[in-house]
Amino acid sequence: MAIYKRNTNVQSDMTTGFGTSSENSAGRFYNRRTGRANVVRKGVSILDRYSWYHTMLALPRLKFLVLIFSIYIFVNLIFAGIYYLIGINHLAGVHQGTPLKNFSEVFFFSTQTFTTVGYGRISPTGILTSAVATLEAFLGLLSFAIATGLFYGRFSRPQAFLKFSHNILISPYKDDIALMFRMSPYKNNILSEAEVKLTAAIQIEENGKRMNRFYPLDLEISKVNALPLSWTVVHPINERSPLVNLNQDDIKRMNFEILVFVKAFDEVFSNTVMTRTSYTADEIVWGARFRIMYYPNEDKTKTILDLDLLNEYDKIDLLQPIVSTQPVSG
Repeated sequence: MAIYKRNTNVQSDMTTGFGTSSENSAGRFYNRRTGRANVVRKGVSILDRYSWYHTMLALPRLKFLVLIFSIYIFVNLIFAGIYYLIGINHLAGVHQGTPLKNFSEVFFFSTQTFTTVGYGRISPTGILTSAVATLEAFLGLLSFAIATGLFYGRFSRPQAFLKFSHNILISPYKDDIALMFRMSPYKNNILSEAEVKLTAAIQIEENGKRMNRFYPLDLEISKVNALPLSWTVVHPINERSPLVNLNQDDIKRMNFEILVFVKAFDEVFSNTVMTRTSYTADEIVWGARFRIMYYPNEDKTKTILDLDLLNEYDKIDLLQPIVSTQPVSG
């Protein structure tokens, strides 16, 4: 393990929420894609461990739709099986035929009852079949009420809708070097009062024990009034930086992670939104500069933000000072 040559001018941050013992933690602290902490809870039952409401709201769109449809099909298969076991002779209007044809008849009767559509061709006869149909109609009303609430919750939940560059760069900056990454909104939401906080998670050895230390990284600009374009977040690596004594080989040998926290105000929802991500040593590119990702349209009346260029950079000589053509807040 690399020995971290600590900068005594920088104090560690104890407010990250992660423990200090490296032997009791593993992997990166935050999931790069979702921004969620890589923590699995034990000691409680699975029903107590997960909030089904939070889980359903946080599911990716395709998984959510597939899950809702799968539950709908499964419930109707259960009720179709019950009707089939009771006997299709207790369903008036069924066109009997092969077992598969009979089951398809009761399955579609179940879907009509569950959704309370009720076309009228098939109807229950007898107390038992009518009781099952009544229960299914009641469960259908509850299920669609819950599904409607989930759809509304997902639709109305404010999100940051920010994309982060795949890599974080070490680049020449103002006759020195700096660590920088880029982020940009990708939907038509309006973000203002955007703030960003960077923390370096470094694994060190103290008294023969591996310890996690978290150091806040000072930024050239930590807050912008609005975020209509991309924002290149810059941490100058100078005498006030905890990274000042680290070289490329040091970072590659230690468990190094940059934690990124972003908070902004969504003007449409009139609410604060937050997101987070992280970068590890393998995602650091030494000696590179981001390409400009916005330009005017043909008649120069609007600015085009090209999100295809979010991750594009050019390799440069790290020893030469950078001649920046992109504003830090751009």
